[in-house]
Amino acid sequence: MITEEQIYKLTEEAIEGTDLFVVDVLVKNNDVIMVFLDADTAVSIDKCVEVSRHIESHLDRDEEDFDLRVSSSGLDHPLTMTRQLIKYLEKNLDIELNDGHKHKCKLLEVNNLELKVALIVTKKLNKIKKEEATETIVFSRDQIKTIRPVINFG
Repeated sequence: MITEEQIYKLTEEAIEGTDLFVVDVLVKNNDVIMVFLDADTAVSIDKCVEVSRHIESHLDRDEEDFDLRVSSSGLDHPLTMTRQLIKYLEKNLDIELNDGHKHKCKLLEVNNLELKVALIVTKKLNKIKKEEATETIVFSRDQIKTIRPVINFG
């Protein structure tokens, strides 16, 4: 049986010496293996292919068939690691707290224990929406349920 630990180790071998890092590894019971990567710069398709080939070369399809998917963690995935969040300094994030409250924030500082953010409020001036940062708040990481980047389409 293929394990998440085994895939994680193979992935770490494949990305050694690069700025890539593992965000998540999932091995589903229907033999679907999913590896999500991020990087301090960018995750290219070529890098994902290299990682996939490395993993595949160390597994035996005759012993156990599998479907391997290696990809960037993508904008639709929550940000879970401090290393990911550093790329979003001075950018807007959607933060959902464990109590259900949601905040749009500008990330000011981040460490392993907390995030310092400026809350973003939207004001309407003559039918034009304008966002501005207001009060600064510090959230401890254990208060936070999910953190996602704000995607702007304009």
